[in-house]
Amino acid sequence: MSMPALFKGRLSIPVIGAPLFIISVPDLVIAQCKAGVVGSFPALNARPAELLDEWLARIKEELAAYDKAHPETPSAPFAVNQIVHKSNDRLAHDLDLCIKHQVPIVITSLGAREDLNQAVHSYGGIVLHDVINVVHARKAIDKGADGLIAVCAGAGGHAGMLSPFALIDEIRAWWDGPLLLSGAIANGRSVLAAQALGADLAYVGSAFIATAEAHASDRYKSAVVEATAADIIYTNLFTGVLGNYLRSSIVNAGLDPDNLPTSDPSKMNFGSGSTKAWRDIWGCGQGIGGIHEVTPVAAMVDRFAAEYAAARQRLSS
Repeated sequence: MSMPALFKGRLSIPVIGAPLFIISVPDLVIAQCKAGVVGSFPALNARPAELLDEWLARIKEELAAYDKAHPETPSAPFAVNQIVHKSNDRLAHDLDLCIKHQVPIVITSLGAREDLNQAVHSYGGIVLHDVINVVHARKAIDKGADGLIAVCAGAGGHAGMLSPFALIDEIRAWWDGPLLLSGAIANGRSVLAAQALGADLAYVGSAFIATAEAHASDRYKSAVVEATAADIIYTNLFTGVLGNYLRSSIVNAGLDPDNLPTSDPSKMNFGSGSTKAWRDIWGCGQGIGGIHEVTPVAAMVDRFAAEYAAARQRLSS
């Protein structure tokens, strides 16, 4: 399995930090990259749209300065997530800025487009596309994506229902390129397990909510620390797409998490003003039972790395 050259020698552990709506901001992305994991953020997090230009300039400048000061351990590359769904009225604007700043990695969701992939390839960038089944995976590769993110059961926010054992195996039957696994990965042991299944990298989101640099409220961070897998609710009510959310936030919104209606998928909206659902209803994955405190990103990555190394040692002994 071949990995793009931009990852080589720049990762402390084989992890990409998933783009978290509202939560992933430059402080978090920069901290992740400095710690040796790919930091990412949704383009839609930069509001108003003009702010995206400033964010990209800042991330590039700070990481370049870090790399100059630490040539032996350069930062990991960063990524920007683009929602390709037709309701995203910012896509053209945000993609133009990714091209201007030559964003190394673009992560696409809710739609695969050949012209977008070609635009990223024009300056040497790569495109990773998230999928919940093999049909979507094949379409993404056919349209020129460089790699796949298998979003499996237990992932935070928008997530699929398939077991990682099933989806990774079915994708690997025909795809030997870059493959990431998402779903309940919140420690270094799970990162190694993802690789054992056939993934190249782990895609970690919810664990990074409980970090000092995350743009989440203290209540949200505390809820992540206090919750377990049993506190995660899977529903499409809030965006029209099935996803996982913290039970406590649903209760706080005055709803009964055990009796939620379903939403009409045709009404989903990822346009400029679509932040309310994610601000009041907190996305989160099932892997949070092992998260017991809020820490700086660097400390969390160090914990992952130690757990990853220990797990490898146990398997080799």
